[in-house]
Amino acid sequence: MAEEKKHHNLFHHQEPNEETRHEYKENDEKKHKKHEHLGELGATAAGLYAVHEKHKAKKDPKHTQRHKHEEEIAATAAVGAGGYSISHQINLASWLCFVIGFF
Repeated sequence: MAEEKKHHNLFHHQEPNEETRHEYKENDEKKHKKHEHLGELGATAAGLYAVHEKHKAKKDPKHTQRHKHEEEIAATAAVGAGGYSISHQINLASWLCFVIGFF
């Protein structure tokens, strides 16, 4: 019994071997890719909403100021979502292409 002493401690874990490290890396890459795509989707949606509000500001002269404020908020959200997407990109080359595409 002394030889088969089992640890029932929450902080006791085995060192990861090469196989588990590879699995962790794959899972991490999948997670970052998913979050990158969600950020791109959010940036696209917020950008489209900003364009929609800009169009509404021209069409509705009574509420122009309100639509301009909503347009600015949507543009800010689009920039934030784009930054979130960039922060989750894995490949530096694709990040550079993404940044160069803005200029």
